[in-house]
Amino acid sequence: MKPRGFKQGLVFLTLLLSVCSRGRFEGAAADYEAAAAYQSTAHSAGGALPGQTQKLVLEGELQVQVADPEASEQTLISILKRYDAYTAATRRYEHRREYTIRVPAGSYEPLVAEVRQTGKVLKSFERTEDVSLTYYDLEGRLAAKQELLKTFQSYLGKAKTMEEILAVEQRIAEVQYEIDRTGTEFRVLSNQIQYARIELMFLGPALPFGSDLGERIGAVWGSFGDCLSIAAAVLLGILLYGIPGILTLLVFYWVLFGKIGLVRKLWRIVSEK
Repeated sequence: MKPRGFKQGLVFLTLLLSVCSRGRFEGAAADYEAAAAYQSTAHSAGGALPGQTQKLVLEGELQVQVADPEASEQTLISILKRYDAYTAATRRYEHRREYTIRVPAGSYEPLVAEVRQTGKVLKSFERTEDVSLTYYDLEGRLAAKQELLKTFQSYLGKAKTMEEILAVEQRIAEVQYEIDRTGTEFRVLSNQIQYARIELMFLGPALPFGSDLGERIGAVWGSFGDCLSIAAAVLLGILLYGIPGILTLLVFYWVLFGKIGLVRKLWRIVSEK
């Protein structure tokens, strides 16, 4: 494998020859992009080069049974502060708490070790993904696009016709869009590498079978009571609004079309005329 500096030299030499030969702006850009793509492909095929740090995305899942989920939340807050971690999401239920935690990758193991001490571990899962190729590929493509943007910006001072100016400005806009998109991907991946993610659940104590029968019956009766409350509200609404509305319609029908029949009488008078 040839040194990286040699490849970059080939890139700029290709661009210089294209410009010196009075080629079109787009032709020079195509040569530059082709050389940059070759460099990126060669770099990705070989993986992380010597001296480069391996890039890993670390994720974990942990379920811990605790005596009191609410009290354990305060303990968790203290642990997060010690490791400069934070909760990206918190979900609170009656008998459990769920957290999405982001922690600096270097502090992942000691933080998990402390959380495991808060209770009985019911489930533990970890996943590590090597994203070195993707990381350095994005980094290389971003650097190449930034150099290409500088090149097109320098062309603006050399353009002589309006057509050339518009062509260069269009390419600058396109390259800037590609830089923004690639930059966003690169920042998202960098954040995932820098901060590990932990899905943590604190569960309350498990009750013996049958000991919570009364609570279950109460919960079922409570649900049934909620249904009855809803049904009573619907029935009350019908009584307050539905029946008076129907009676009003009947009265109108009786006056206009029924025994009084104002509409029929009016129609008869008009027909006789």
